[in-house]
Amino acid sequence: MLTARRLELYVAITVVVLDQITKAMIRPALALHESVVVIPGLVDFTRVHNTGAAFGMLNSVEFPFKTVVLSLVGLIALGGVAWYAATVPLGDRLARLGMAGVLGGAIGNLIDRASAGYVLDFVDAYWDGWHFWAFNVADAAITFGVIFMILDILGLGKRSRASNPV
Repeated sequence: MLTARRLELYVAITVVVLDQITKAMIRPALALHESVVVIPGLVDFTRVHNTGAAFGMLNSVEFPFKTVVLSLVGLIALGGVAWYAATVPLGDRLARLGMAGVLGGAIGNLIDRASAGYVLDFVDAYWDGWHFWAFNVADAAITFGVIFMILDILGLGKRSRASNPV
């Protein structure tokens, strides 16, 4: 039987592995800012180097030791999420699954920042004149993880004690 903690570990590791595999596939396939259409009118793969924070914030701002500072901020955030995950009851499965996604995504992006000085983003989504920031598997896992945690806070997806006696 797969325990809750083991499932969380598998989710986090799977996110890191998928994130790093997809980035390893993009690196040799696309030059910086080169694009290939995946789904016309909806998704391209465009290689982007994000030297800033989430959603490209601070991307155009340069300051001494920017990579080190952003890596340290990422490590502190990672530690905060890990600490919070340790305090959430095992029965709060949606929140714990969300935190596993956030942890895996944060680790995936931290690997990039520490090894290359930037995070490789490549999923370029757009629709009807609306253009989203480029992102990667780690970013998607973080986003869905946060959504799962919010749904848990709102009480959605929780089972009653009668149907879940554990």
